[in-house]
Amino acid sequence: MSSHRLASPGPSFVREERLLLRGEAGRPGAPITLGMSPPSVMDDGWWLTHLWAADDEGVIDASTVAPLAGPPPEAPVAALGRVLAGALAGLLDQEEGRQLIRLRMPPAPDGTRPWQRPLLFWLAVRWDPVRAAVLRQNELARELLRAFARAVEASQSPAPGP
Repeated sequence: MSSHRLASPGPSFVREERLLLRGEAGRPGAPITLGMSPPSVMDDGWWLTHLWAADDEGVIDASTVAPLAGPPPEAPVAALGRVLAGALAGLLDQEEGRQLIRLRMPPAPDGTRPWQRPLLFWLAVRWDPVRAAVLRQNELARELLRAFARAVEASQSPAPGP
């Protein structure tokens, strides 16, 4: 865990998602809250927002949601990003067969320990024009936050075997 925790970014734009972290020996762990900042919508249709996971002390460390066997060698943005993008399939716009979603995280203080950084994402997405036309902004935001919750839940699972 990091010695310095970021404060929670504040109230979530849509109702927060609440999760129980996985505990030892299959018991429920500590509760966390997932939130998102109000999106900024650019002229070209891209949404810019922040997603975070926090407890009572602030933004949790990404290593908190790593599998019990230990964090995978890849950075958390890759591991969680795949699940997040998959959960948003059908809602995101595409160009040249690629979903229009971009994720970044604050840098890890130690590059050899990529999971020891705040579980905070800077996210850019562009919604499928048809979905954006029929869903309200808060409905799209709900889908985004639920997808983030699925990604965090999935990250705690053991990695699939060969």
